[in-house]
Amino acid sequence: MQEKFYRIKNHPILSFPEGKRVRFYFEGKELEGFEGEPIACALIANGIKVFRWKKGRPRGFFCAVGKCSSCLMTVDGKPNVMVCMERLKEGMRIERPSDQETATQEEERLRKEKEGAEGKDFLPAVYETDLVIIGAGPAGLSASLTLGNLGVRHIIVDDNPKPGGQLLKQTHKFFGSSELFCGIRGFEIARILKEEIEKLSCAKFFLSSSLIGAYRNDKEFECAVVTDEKLIKIKTKALIGALGACENFLLFENNDLPGIYGAGAVQTLMNLYGIRPGKKALMVGSGNIGLIVTYQMLQAGIEVLAIVEIMPEIGGYHCHAAKIRRMGIPILLSHTVKRAIGKDFVQGVVVVQVDKNFQEIKGTEKRFDCDLICLSVGLAPLSDLFSALGCKISYIPELGGYLPYHDEDLKTSIPGVFVAGDASGIEEASTAILEGRIAGSSAYEYLFGENKESSAIKKSAKKILSEIRQSPFLKKIEKGLKSLTVL
Repeated sequence: MQEKFYRIKNHPILSFPEGKRVRFYFEGKELEGFEGEPIACALIANGIKVFRWKKGRPRGFFCAVGKCSSCLMTVDGKPNVMVCMERLKEGMRIERPSDQETATQEEERLRKEKEGAEGKDFLPAVYETDLVIIGAGPAGLSASLTLGNLGVRHIIVDDNPKPGGQLLKQTHKFFGSSELFCGIRGFEIARILKEEIEKLSCAKFFLSSSLIGAYRNDKEFECAVVTDEKLIKIKTKALIGALGACENFLLFENNDLPGIYGAGAVQTLMNLYGIRPGKKALMVGSGNIGLIVTYQMLQAGIEVLAIVEIMPEIGGYHCHAAKIRRMGIPILLSHTVKRAIGKDFVQGVVVVQVDKNFQEIKGTEKRFDCDLICLSVGLAPLSDLFSALGCKISYIPELGGYLPYHDEDLKTSIPGVFVAGDASGIEEASTAILEGRIAGSSAYEYLFGENKESSAIKKSAKKILSEIRQSPFLKKIEKGLKSLTVL
């Protein structure tokens, strides 16, 4: 295994104990990885950047959460496998498909599956529950803990092997009060929430499981979920969507080159699997995520050349920016990426200064030689579940884009459907935890009626949430919420 650079051996906070080493084959070449890590991570750890070709252009790892098509590869003869989600096993054979090969292989696979299905009974196992939570990030886990404390049995579905969502990638200590885990690192908060939920014995987790359909059936709902390569059906009276968000992209020349990653993907590689995605990086975006991930890249041994920000001021907290500047990293305000340089993968980037109308200023181009461009240019709420259920969808730019209309109790326009976390509007993990409490108590009251305990949980969470949103950094959130409530 090529470990000298790509595998992180020393980290100031995290440790990466070796798992079971397994052999796999990439286009006939024998390589090594760790059993159970995403195939994409094993490929990157072996120095492989190009995962596929699309219309003659190379494609590589980008989002790490199964929300783009950049990492579709052929695994053991099966085409269109998302290798950012598929786990590595002994003896796997991985290939890069061409466009035509992918289409032909898919047609052949479907034909064989149809022939094999004739005469067989594929009725899915059926589970019935009072409530389903989709998503086991900070909002989903907080809603689950709230429901558990109120005595409600429920099911949690998440497509990752461990609960925690973005918390698992967060190595920084949280701000705020002790009630919101002040001074505790994100991955430790995930562990605490999980352990508290398990103590209550009210939740059944379906991990490494994908929701592929959700339907209204009279006053109830049915969810189709694939878990362990089996289809199951979950019937439920209420549903909380805590699906989170996906990375925004950025328009510039050669923006499809391998080596251009979303900030969350860089966190996944470094903080979950101990892999450096590059040697020299340029960060695009100076919001809190951009500033925090920049520092995390430094912790992982990656040289960060600069942070580029199109706005005339830093978007994140000044304490994060001050830490970056103390490390000697320039923050180039009123700058943006003009083009990436490279043939099959990133080898450099050209940035340019912009005027107050965000137009390029000629003669201000700067070139950086790098093999990693990290994009932290905002997130978009995941709203497809709510669209499928018929919920009213609103477009609120201040909250990230399209999201389900909801009230202050996080009720959507469909009775029995609730939303929490980034799916309700892009904010911080602390607000996601509070929204999980509100959605959990609101769902309880929908099912069983209001009581003193649920009312107290909701009232307390709303009070803290209101106080947090008084920050001058969150003015746009306040504006977005006002726009949402008048629709």
